[in-house]
Amino acid sequence: MLGMDFEAILAQWLPLLKKYWLPIALCFCGLIFFAYGLTALLGSFSKPQDLSFRSGTTENSTSSAKLQNTIQVDIEGAVAAPGVYKLAANSIIKDVLVSSRGLSADADRAWVEKNLNLAAKLYDGTKVYIPKIGETAQITSSDGQNSIGSQTLININTASSDSLDSLPGVGPATVARIVNGRPYSNINELLDKKAVSSKVFDEIKDKISVY
Repeated sequence: MLGMDFEAILAQWLPLLKKYWLPIALCFCGLIFFAYGLTALLGSFSKPQDLSFRSGTTENSTSSAKLQNTIQVDIEGAVAAPGVYKLAANSIIKDVLVSSRGLSADADRAWVEKNLNLAAKLYDGTKVYIPKIGETAQITSSDGQNSIGSQTLININTASSDSLDSLPGVGPATVARIVNGRPYSNINELLDKKAVSSKVFDEIKDKISVY
């Protein structure tokens, strides 16, 4: 009975299959490719995606960081190799002295020991000058005061603590900050290095110098 039903169904559909076999075959192939593509797509979602980074981006970031972490310092006078040096941003005066190969034979070592704070932090654009023997005696009195005309200015790079303490508004704590901030390339660095307040600076700016 089952065989007769199958033969009847086959006899019914066989003419259609013969007539439309090509469209049916193409449809069947399309279903196979669709199923394959769907399987591949679902499989890709289940796998973790690999992350890739361009080395050039990392190198540029590193270069920018290096540039931001460096300063340029000018050291002149009685050193073996004066000039402008590129140093790390947290460098101190001792570092630029090492870079310039140390004091020359004619350097005023007594002045350096008394007036130069080797542990003082350097800033971008700082100028450090090391005097030669006898040079400070020609331009500076023993208490660090420079005479310009009839007015006496106190050299904040070389003045003694007593001379600095004589300035208006300057006490022992401010004197210590001024000395620790040496050297100064201009008097405005007193504010940049937070050695004095704006109020004190206005009171002493006409009474001080850096040379």
